[in-house]
Parts: sequence; C-alpha cells; structure tokens
Amino acid sequence: MRGNRQAAGPLEGRVAVVTGAARGVGEALARSLSEAGMRVALLGRERATLREAAESLPGPSLCVECDVTDRAALAEAARGVAAGLGPASVVVANAGIAVSGPFDRTAADLWQRVIDVNLTGSADTARAFLPQLTSTRGYFLQIASTAAFGAAPMMSAYCASKAGAESFALALRGEVEPDGVQVGVAYLHWTGTDMLTDIDDHPVLEALRRNQPRPARRVHSPAQVARWLTRGVIHRAPQIYAPPWLRWCQPLRPVFPALVARAARRELRSLPREELSSPAEVLGAGGQADWNAFRTSRAASPPDR
Repeated sequence: MRGNRQAAGPLEGRVAVVTGAARGVGEALARSLSEAGMRVALLGRERATLREAAESLPGPSLCVECDVTDRAALAEAARGVAAGLGPASVVVANAGIAVSGPFDRTAADLWQRVIDVNLTGSADTARAFLPQLTSTRGYFLQIASTAAFGAAPMMSAYCASKAGAESFALALRGEVEPDGVQVGVAYLHWTGTDMLTDIDDHPVLEALRRNQPRPARRVHSPAQVARWLTRGVIHRAPQIYAPPWLRWCQPLRPVFPALVARAARRELRSLPREELSSPAEVLGAGGQADWNAFRTSRAASPPDR
C-alpha cells in the first residue's frame, strides 16, 4: 500500500477495485480513478507488472495478485482491500482475455478459459465484493464490448463471454438496485491494448474494421477510454460507451449480426484453406500470461483419483 497525494473531486477518498489492472484498459482506468481522488486496489495476474502499475499511481493504492476464476482468492482479496483501503465503493470487472481462431481448432480448455475469465470471473468478482458495495451503496461496472452487438467468426469464445457478461450485469442490476447498489455496463469498441497489436494478422478482425465507416475504424487509446469510463463512474451511469457515439448504435443492434456475418463470410471465402485450419491463438501479452499461469497451475495440481 502506498500514497502520496491529496485526493480531490466527487470520488474523493472512496475505494475502487479494478480487475485486470496490470496493463491495458485496467491499468489506465486505475490511474484515472486515482487521479480523480480514489484509493485504488489493483487486481491482476502479473505480479511485477501489477506492482509497477500500483506504484506509479498518484494516490493510495494496493495491489493483489489474484485469479478472478479462483473464488477463494477473490474472497481473500476482498478482505485485504477492506483492511488495507476500506470497503469498496466502486468495483470494475475488467479482467478479460481473447482467443482468435476457428472454433474446431481451439482447444476445449482454452475456449473454456475465456468463458471462465470473462464471464464467470466477472460474476465471482461481483459475488466477492457485493457485501462491501451494499454497505457503501456503491457501483459495479461490467466491462463489455461491441462484440456483444454482433458476434464475429473466429472469436466465438470472446463474443459469447462478452454477451454473457452484459446479460449478467443487466440481470444483477434489477436484483441489487433496491439495496442502493447501481450496476453499469461499459461497451468498448476498438481500443489500443495489446489484444489489437497484431490486428492486421487476423483477417476477420481486420476485415470487420476495414468494412466499418471511417469514424468507427479509429482505435482509441486506453487512456482516452479510461477517461470516458471515469466520467461514467462519477455519474454511476447505467451504460457507458467508449467512444460516446456508440450509444446511437443501440437501436440498430438487431441488424448488426447480419452485417457482421456478411462481411466475415465474404472474407472467409477469400482466405486460403490453410489459414482457416491454423490453430487458435491467445491475443495479447496479458492473455498469454493468464493462459501460461493457468497451465502451470494445472500441471502442478495433483491428478484426480
């Protein structure tokens, strides 16, 4: 735990928890919330990177190496946050990984891992911190994606998990609102994290972006996305759009699956057969770190009898 600044503003002195905070949007949001005066707990998988992110924040911080699919670890993290910073007023379920490749060439345990982190991990994060949010009448923010608007081929696990996370948050909203807890869903479009570093090497993603109107192709920096998210946190917004113009796409959601399918089908038909039969791959350094840690822990576990 550390701190070296006087917090200020509408979030002054309150406690925020951000999962997946070692890099990307999570790291940028932790910084933005800290600059807004919050005491921030960063949860993530990469110990050294997580600690570096926490130590660079301007306000009080706490970092906890934690797998969001481990309910016992999340419960321990929640206790540590309450003891070290105080009960959480804001919890952001941001942790997420992605896999690109054909469904039938994606190992079943890798496909399941995406669902476990992005969907079940979000629910378990809410479960661990809901008592604190109830006591503070706080705000739970689920990071979703425009992948929930229209599912892209070659990204089945990611799209399924983000659509599921959106539905989970919407269902949770109705349950906890009587207790004074508000739930928001953030829809992120193209964001310049390490997931998109090699987007041009992924033909379907590249084609989807290429076929969008020019303003929709823009890749926004994690810092800019974090500023939009922070503004939503301040207002306890039910929906946050990054970029903001995405809100006008909500009424058009029924047509998006057909549009995405059409563009993807045209691209897939033009690809050499060997590209469609190549094994799936984890996108980004953060996702690869999680997958490596998961395989290592599983290998170290004693076999079932």
